[in-house]
Amino acid sequence: MKPIFAATTASLALIAASPALAQDASSETGDPDGATDTRTIVVTGALTDFGATKSDTPIVETARSISIETAQDFDEKGAQSLDDALTYSAGVTAEPFGFSTRGDFAKVRGLAAPEYRDNLQYLFGYYNTTRQDIYTLEQVEVLKGPASVLYGAGSPGGIINVVTKRPKGVTEGEVRLDYGSFDRKQIATDINIAIPGAEDEAQFRFVGLLRDSGTQIDEVDDNKFVIAPALTLRPATGTEITILANYSDQDSDTAHQFLPVTGTLLPSASGEEIDPYEYMGAPGFNAYDTESFALTLILEQQLSDAFSFEAVGRYVDSKADYRQAWIAFQGNGVPRIDANGDGAWTFYLADNRSEQLALDARVRGEFKTGPIRHELLVGVQTQDVFTDSDTAYVFNAGTLNVFNPQYTNAPTVEQIRDLQVNGPRNYVDSTGYYISDQMSWGALVANAGVRFDDVTNRVENGSTQKDDATSLSFGLLWRGPAGISPYVSYAESFEPVVGVDRITSQQLKPQEGRQYEAGIKWQPTGINALVTASVFDIEVSNLPNPAALAGADSQQEGISKVRGAELEANALIGGLRIDGNVTYLDAEDPNGLPLTSISDWQASLFALYNFTGALEGLSFGGGVRYVGGNESNGISAITNSLLTYRVDGHTVGDLSLGYDFDRFSLRITARNVTNEEYYSVCLVRGDCYPGEKRSINGSLTVAF
Repeated sequence: MKPIFAATTASLALIAASPALAQDASSETGDPDGATDTRTIVVTGALTDFGATKSDTPIVETARSISIETAQDFDEKGAQSLDDALTYSAGVTAEPFGFSTRGDFAKVRGLAAPEYRDNLQYLFGYYNTTRQDIYTLEQVEVLKGPASVLYGAGSPGGIINVVTKRPKGVTEGEVRLDYGSFDRKQIATDINIAIPGAEDEAQFRFVGLLRDSGTQIDEVDDNKFVIAPALTLRPATGTEITILANYSDQDSDTAHQFLPVTGTLLPSASGEEIDPYEYMGAPGFNAYDTESFALTLILEQQLSDAFSFEAVGRYVDSKADYRQAWIAFQGNGVPRIDANGDGAWTFYLADNRSEQLALDARVRGEFKTGPIRHELLVGVQTQDVFTDSDTAYVFNAGTLNVFNPQYTNAPTVEQIRDLQVNGPRNYVDSTGYYISDQMSWGALVANAGVRFDDVTNRVENGSTQKDDATSLSFGLLWRGPAGISPYVSYAESFEPVVGVDRITSQQLKPQEGRQYEAGIKWQPTGINALVTASVFDIEVSNLPNPAALAGADSQQEGISKVRGAELEANALIGGLRIDGNVTYLDAEDPNGLPLTSISDWQASLFALYNFTGALEGLSFGGGVRYVGGNESNGISAITNSLLTYRVDGHTVGDLSLGYDFDRFSLRITARNVTNEEYYSVCLVRGDCYPGEKRSINGSLTVAF
């Protein structure tokens, strides 16, 4: 018996209309004449009704760019975090701020991307919840471009949706042991039980892990405990209820040391260089400890042959104890350390909390009107979120030498906490009503959607702001000959901006985004492959005014533009699996300057070969990732002129070696195998962010 997932193709799944089974292609394409289409649908993972598009329509028939990384991809590519998992995805800047322990900060098409879990937003505010662990996930999906028709307020760059492991109809399990660089030790288990005698009616799954780990910064640990039980019940024909729970507890520190630009990117007065992995915190004071509990209910009810009802609801309660010391920011262009390497030590403390109650309920109809087949989605989404942050900030509470840190004379936690300010709670209540229709007529696939949103932002004992927005989306795809499917699409987004315009004295308008996209999806005849090439044009409006704009009618005249092209190819040829990506971005802020930390070019290639014959069970491969240079811009506090900090691009390699035998699976992965040192970005405010060092991890999985 092969270990769990070993029997599946590396990340390519052959599917048709059902995300689990290959069926006749005519049902997949919705051919009104029932003609057989012999093309095989190939995707990286399978979209589901609770995935990024809220539909199980395959990627090859969706007029949008979508990337998916599966649990097996995490394994074979050596990913240890959500950021890691996205480093081989087109259009994604996976580590814009280098190696991190506080969270995942991936950007999509040059812009920040909100994180969703099973269709509902999962993260709110800053540093108030536990980082999601990829061992609890089936896959990660990136829907690129505006998505407000389906999700309401959000980024025009796209969304990241993770899919939770859910119970299935077999009894099986695994125990996994990991050991790797920086003394990383982890034990994890994934157990699925189909209740004997009622395998289709009652299923239970338990996922858990315990990690004791250091990191590439000696004083920063990354310890974690997660339990995620799940139960699926089918009490009657056409009824399915799934309950997902997740408790996560993380004890850590922040890997972001805000290293001074002087002594890293720029030379210091003495010529000495700062170790990129030096610790600038205060042992005994620094901490990033989080705890979160999430309870999710998913309901699916068949109403008739043509209509069904779906709902996903979630309650999340999260809190974080965040304490950090660093060398103080001095301002753009001002050295942060003196000639001896001494810098002012700053101390920050925050008790953060967030709470969320959310629901997305919709009716799905699948029917025909004459020759046109419809998948109609009519839904309502509502959520109430509060965030709270009680902080203390102490500037120049001592000095620290960046070349030879001596962690002495630091204030205690109690001394800083005595200065803590009780911040007001912030409440965000939103409700959106949406309708979307995917229509198929012969070789044509069209979709159209509209959504109406109302959002209220309220500060406890303070101001209240109400916003409303209407969002649209359209798409058209033609299933052409030779597996070539050209498509075009248009989509919009909005995101409220809280405050009052200082010029008009009116409430600030929401930022608005729109995207035009055109592309080709090619599924070569006779080859298990899918190639997507796309070009896009994103415009974000109602941003702060450009620096050169004087006498404006409002303070929201700024417009940012992101134009680009992406190429993503996935193939399985015999035992060889190949994933390749190329991204070009021309991303400008309202001043016409490049967006911070965003490279013009990115490219990656990963290949893995599964041997047969005498070497059956052995797999070997690796990848290479290139990220071009990027820059940060601002006005110098010394010269009052434009200041630019630019970091060089970098190329890193990864290796993967595995062997499956009987119930056992061994795998060794190495990321950044040549141990390239690089900075992901250096901000003009004066701090630099090192990239991820070489990390080698070995795992042993025992299936049962």
